[in-house]
Amino acid sequence: MARAYASIILKAPVETVWSLVRDFNGLPNWAAGIRSSRIEKGLDADVVGCVRAFQIANGTLVRERLLMLDDARHCFSYNFETPAFPVKNYLATLRLYPVTHTDQTFAEWEATFDEAPGDEGKYQKIVSNDVFATNFRNLARIIARTKPKRPPGAVRWKGYQPNKVWTSRVIGGPVEEVWAIMRDFAGMGAWHEEISRMHMLKRHRSDKVGGIRDFRFGDGHLNEELLHLCDITRSFSYRITACEIPWMNYVSCPRLWPVTADNTTFGLWTGDWVASPQDDVVLIPRTEENVYQRAFATLERKFFGKKRPRA
Repeated sequence: MARAYASIILKAPVETVWSLVRDFNGLPNWAAGIRSSRIEKGLDADVVGCVRAFQIANGTLVRERLLMLDDARHCFSYNFETPAFPVKNYLATLRLYPVTHTDQTFAEWEATFDEAPGDEGKYQKIVSNDVFATNFRNLARIIARTKPKRPPGAVRWKGYQPNKVWTSRVIGGPVEEVWAIMRDFAGMGAWHEEISRMHMLKRHRSDKVGGIRDFRFGDGHLNEELLHLCDITRSFSYRITACEIPWMNYVSCPRLWPVTADNTTFGLWTGDWVASPQDDVVLIPRTEENVYQRAFATLERKFFGKKRPRA
């Protein structure tokens, strides 16, 4: 199975970008080379199951069915009913994530499909580069030219924020290089400004799931257990097993994505725990700024020679 993929940082808040791409009938407004589009049977463009029919520049008619639309997570999925290319089992998803550090948007577009024998890799490149990447660049130009405003009354999270801390940042280095640094569960002491004496207990490897790292954070002493490590999603999670801070059930998870438009990295870091409301007033911003965002910033500065302004 082939996988096409492209991603970009768009210089507008996620609510603004979502208002531009959410319309399943709106491709002619931002996608290059789309002549016209209509929703069949008179359905609204946000009815899951509706089919859009549009013409591309060479006159080819393409029909795509909306399979999923999610206003809470800013994403939608669709398939081919009448394909643009001779592929089978085509399934595509466009997702947006807020870049909280700069109030911009990380956008990714991916599709999986089966290519015919002899076509291996052909349509993967075409869809990645000529469709997804090209349309993202066009959308970026439109945003730069029109400077669209955040829609009135727009709400970032439909309900509660997904995690107590949900924070993200662009890191100025290739994702595989950033991941090689971050996946070392005992390596953070070498590049986080407030962490020292970090090592794995029982001489365990730092990629051993279930292993525990011991370290000092400022004046505090912590133990954290590695819960999962995934080289596919470039993510890991961990929980605190010993700490003086007044919280319980602390679990945290960093994850990285490639930004294919400029070979940088989108990093997301989440954290959840149980604590009193009074303590959370201090713990939430402290964890976001002093732990997660500082880790991203110092990693970038130490290994990739860049220092970005604080949000």
